[in-house]
Amino acid sequence: MHVKVLGSAAGGGFPQWNCACRNCSRFRSGELRSKARTQAQIAVSSSGSGWLLVNASPDLRTQVLSTEELAPARFPRSTGISAVLLTNAEVDSVAGLLHLREFQQFRVFATPSVKRILREENRIFHVLERANPPVIWEEIPRESWFDTSTSTDRGLRCRAVNLGGKYPDYVSSALRQELAPEEAVIGLVFNEGDKRLMYAPSLPGHTDEWKEWARSSDLCLLDGTFWDDRELIEQVAGSKTAREIGHIPLAGTGGLLEQFRDAGKARRVLIHLNNTNPVLDEDSAEYRQVRAAGWEIAYDGTDFDL
Repeated sequence: MHVKVLGSAAGGGFPQWNCACRNCSRFRSGELRSKARTQAQIAVSSSGSGWLLVNASPDLRTQVLSTEELAPARFPRSTGISAVLLTNAEVDSVAGLLHLREFQQFRVFATPSVKRILREENRIFHVLERANPPVIWEEIPRESWFDTSTSTDRGLRCRAVNLGGKYPDYVSSALRQELAPEEAVIGLVFNEGDKRLMYAPSLPGHTDEWKEWARSSDLCLLDGTFWDDRELIEQVAGSKTAREIGHIPLAGTGGLLEQFRDAGKARRVLIHLNNTNPVLDEDSAEYRQVRAAGWEIAYDGTDFDL
C-alpha cells in the first residue's frame, strides 16, 4: 500500500494567507524553522496506478500538478485518480471536488448523509455530472467493509469508523434533522493483505472506537490540529475551543498524547496542523515533546510504503 501526503495543514494552510499569528509572521520573516504546508490531503494506492483521494482539499489542483503519479497518461484527458472518499462535508474536505469537474469520470464515496448535503443542498456540485459518463456517487456503509476496485486497479478494502462529530454549520436546520448523527464525521481504515492504514484528520473525541482501529493499524494519520484546547481563544478574539470546533487538542488532560499513549504497533503521524499550533516550530518545546512521545509530524510530500 502506497500513501502520499499531498497536504498536511488545517484549513487555510500554513502560513495562512490572512493570518499574522506568531507562527505565520515568523515564518514569513524567515525566523521560524518549519515547512510551508497546503491543506490536508492524502492519496492512497495498492498498485501505484489507481489512486484514491481521501477528501478533496481546496488546494487540490496545486497538489495534483505537483504529484507525478497523478499526471494524465494519455491524450486528450486522463487521470491517475480513480475515486475520492469523503470523511465529512466540511468545506475544507469537499471544495476540491470542483477542481475535478473537467469532464472526467471518477467515483465519490460518502456516507448517505454527506451525499445528501452535497447533492441536494449544494447544486454547484452538479457540475460533476457534466462528464460522459458522469461521476458516480457511492454510499459508504456504516459497519462493513467496502471495495474500491476498478478496471485498472485491484483496489483496497475500506471501512468507516464513526467519530461522533457534527455536521457543518452551513447545512440547513431542516435537512440536519433528517441526517444520521453517526454519519457526520468518519475516519477511514484501509486494508491490503496484512497491512492497515487509518486516517482521521478530525477527532471530535466523542467516541473511543477509533482507538482500537488505530492500535491495529501499521500507520495512523491522526488529528494534530491544535496543541491546546484554548489555543484559538488566546490568539483570535471570539474563537471557540478546540473541542468545540471538533478536535481533541494534543496536550493537557484528555489530550491526544495522553489518550493514545499506548499505540500498539502503530506508527503515529500527526496531520491537519493548524497555523497556530506551536508544534509547527521545529525548535519549540512542544515539537520536542511530540517527537519524544513517539509521534511523527506530517509535511507535504511525505510518502509511506506499507
